[in-house]
Amino acid sequence: MSTNQTAQTATRPAPAQKTMTGTAWLLLLLLAFLWGGSFVFAKIAVAEIPPFTLVFFRVALAAVTLHLVRLALRIPMDWSLGAFANYAVMGLLNNVIAFSLMFTGQTQISASLASILNASTPFFTLLVAGLLLTDEKLTGRRIAGLIVGFAGVILVIGPRYLLGMGDNLIFELMLIGTAISYAFAGVWGRRFAGENPLCTAAGQLTGSTLLMIPIMFVFDDPLSMGMPSTEVIASVIALAVVSTGFAYILFFRILKIVGATNVMLVTMLVPVFTALIAVPLLGESIDALKVAGMAVIAIGMAILDGRPVKAVRRVLMSK
Repeated sequence: MSTNQTAQTATRPAPAQKTMTGTAWLLLLLLAFLWGGSFVFAKIAVAEIPPFTLVFFRVALAAVTLHLVRLALRIPMDWSLGAFANYAVMGLLNNVIAFSLMFTGQTQISASLASILNASTPFFTLLVAGLLLTDEKLTGRRIAGLIVGFAGVILVIGPRYLLGMGDNLIFELMLIGTAISYAFAGVWGRRFAGENPLCTAAGQLTGSTLLMIPIMFVFDDPLSMGMPSTEVIASVIALAVVSTGFAYILFFRILKIVGATNVMLVTMLVPVFTALIAVPLLGESIDALKVAGMAVIAIGMAILDGRPVKAVRRVLMSK
């Protein structure tokens, strides 16, 4: 590199920090709804299907669905060795490790506690992205918004579930491992910014499907598994097609628009939709504490967005 090139590189401004747009918030809410349903579907399915086998069914069905859609739309994919290696790493982080730890952890801890631990994902993403990416640095506003939002998550799920932490520490740490794996997946996913989200989603699910085959046979015994009930089969299909296939198209679209830290805010919204979906499907109820928690999460999201805070500041300063 020449001296002039070195000087230009040194003085080149860092990429602009990505902010949430109105469209991005709408997509994030839709993604939260789809992933909120995944906790309900997984809760039903894991009662009859071993965790690693369930992960395989989830990613394999989703991969087939997305490839059928891609072929119907005549969208080509890059199947070179380098491209597939990138898909495989994304599948490892975003599916294989994350889903395996999540489903195994949920065999011993409640879905509510799992949701709280999973909602720590933005914190780990903020740290990982802040260390590895030049355009996603730590800011006081982001940290404050995350703290407020996470407090809302605890209210939605119920503080009483935190009292049970430590009873199954290894399984609880598995959910923390899920959050950390998601954080690195969000950063790794930045390399697909110029790619069609459908191709990225189909590619990573293909990679994770191939990786899950030997894992499933080593840790589970899928061939001896009986035929699941109709309810479980329907839950697996919904988990794979809706909460995985379509959800990951949205995920990579949002990641492309607003970056790794912002897209992982979805995990703080997921418990809200999980609670709402569980009411008709699992017979759960929504009490005043959950409503208050949803309001606190909204305040945290407003702080993270920044625009409502600036609007309030302008109104106060004009008086």
